Amino acid sequence: MLNLPTYENTLEAYSPTGDALTPRAPRTALTRTAFAAAHVVSDPLAERDPWEGSPAVDWENTLRFRHWLWDQGLGLAEAMDTAQRGMGVDWPTAKELIERTMREAKAHPMKPRVACGAGTDQKAPEELATLRDIRAAYCEQMEAIEAAGGQIILMASRAFPAIGAGADDYAETYGALLEQASSPVVLHWLGDMFDPALKGYWGSDDVDAASDLVLQIINANRSKVDGIKISLLDQAHEEGFRARLPEGVRLYTGDDFNYAPLIEGDGTHHSHALLGAFAAIAPVASQALEALAENDLETYRALFAPTVPLSRELFKAPTRFYKAGIAFLAWLNDAQNHFIMPAGFQSSREIAHYAEVFRLADKARLLSKPDIAVERMRLLLKLHGVG
Repeated sequence: MLNLPTYENTLEAYSPTGDALTPRAPRTALTRTAFAAAHVVSDPLAERDPWEGSPAVDWENTLRFRHWLWDQGLGLAEAMDTAQRGMGVDWPTAKELIERTMREAKAHPMKPRVACGAGTDQKAPEELATLRDIRAAYCEQMEAIEAAGGQIILMASRAFPAIGAGADDYAETYGALLEQASSPVVLHWLGDMFDPALKGYWGSDDVDAASDLVLQIINANRSKVDGIKISLLDQAHEEGFRARLPEGVRLYTGDDFNYAPLIEGDGTHHSHALLGAFAAIAPVASQALEALAENDLETYRALFAPTVPLSRELFKAPTRFYKAGIAFLAWLNDAQNHFIMPAGFQSSREIAHYAEVFRLADKARLLSKPDIAVERMRLLLKLHGVG
């Protein structure tokens, strides 16, 4: 029994169900590509001035979590916003993360698929004053990812909105970047609910105009585009957009609210997954996708349904702080042995949030080591003065 805080500033008795899934590999080949976007943790003993400079990454725990995902048959989206790119993790750290992860992935028995974020964050904003500057920054990171053996995700860059780039500027720059890539890449459309600095991406605040431009870029560079990740939290837009994609180009949903119906599809089109939420719900994600591959829609829906309230809590406004809840769940599940994040990011959410995440994760069958989860929840409660 735990006394958990509520959003009404009260304590509520809660008894965990203890009915959790056992993390395991799928027993059949999945019919959807699924990337889980993973976080990083800091070394609590080595960290200095956590709000400034490069973090002291705890490589053992950070890579341990990636193995936990791979062991369940999931691919990995590396060095993305989930890994605090631009929010505590700089490019030198991200580059080392990519290189270490790729070495681990190549040695893993399941040979997991890994895609890595290429952006422009190695340069200060004042160094990205022109399209030439932006392109050169992207190229540097693309080359590093390809040298490590990863697939490229062309992350949305804050530099475009910062210089007021228009539609033609995006088309020209993305066309040149795609031409340079040695193999097909994943494009990245991240809404401003995840990063306010990306407002007006693709040169317009109008989502229909932005969609037309992205499709123009894809169609002009078809052989170099594996797919596009869309994180706008708008199911209707994603369904309409994916129906317009050329054959063979995947839609990777980044919709952490509506992933279940989007991945299931409408009978004609479906989405694949590149989700921060999948790092939080890996056992359910793996086993639900297994059920989908076996045409067992009843099990698929039953597994995913209770994860939706959890995901909505993790990604509540301000949405950009969602990664703290994902790291918290990794700690509860003993996929890492502490809960210290770059830039002290674990403090970005309140104790009532963590208590609600605990409740919802338990109901979603995601606390796979219940005794450890309860012990660690008690420790966090005591830290916040809850006996």
